[in-house]
Amino acid sequence: MHTIKIITSTTRKGRKGIAIANWMFEFARRANIFNVELLDLAEINLPLMDEPNHPRLQQYVHEHTKKWSAQIQSADGFIIVLGEYNFGFPAPVKNALDYLFNEWKYKPAGIVSYGGISGGLRATQMLKQVLTTLNMMPLPGQVSIPFFTKYINDEELFVPDEAIIKSAEAMIKELNRWTDALKTMRV
Repeated sequence: MHTIKIITSTTRKGRKGIAIANWMFEFARRANIFNVELLDLAEINLPLMDEPNHPRLQQYVHEHTKKWSAQIQSADGFIIVLGEYNFGFPAPVKNALDYLFNEWKYKPAGIVSYGGISGGLRATQMLKQVLTTLNMMPLPGQVSIPFFTKYINDEELFVPDEAIIKSAEAMIKELNRWTDALKTMRV
């Protein structure tokens, strides 16, 4: 069974995207085709990139980087739950990506984006450039959630509609296919 890590993109207090990440974690877990882990960047709390050596060398000096490296290395693929800030993607996820290089290689990434009217699609387009530079495969199909706060109830739980669920089902199936296909490249 493949291991999929779900990565949040925001860290600020009062953030709403964690509700979507928690829902995606349970959704992927219930699919029963992956081992699933949620990596909450607010809890991981990586400082701004502070390694003296280029990540490509994997000569890490800080414990937080060594731990992050191990968490990412053990994954077969990812789902990034991506907020949109000012038509772009949030700095915490860029920082988390920049810490490493080889650990990301030849792994697929599904994206669950959220925002206002665009549903996070502008952030997604920017993120895809970074993912492909890291030799990752961003899935062509994704889950896009416009006006996402209308799906968060009084208990701060994300309650998707049928279209979101169908998009998530399709993305999970594609993620499984790409994970199988890319595993041979990582040998």
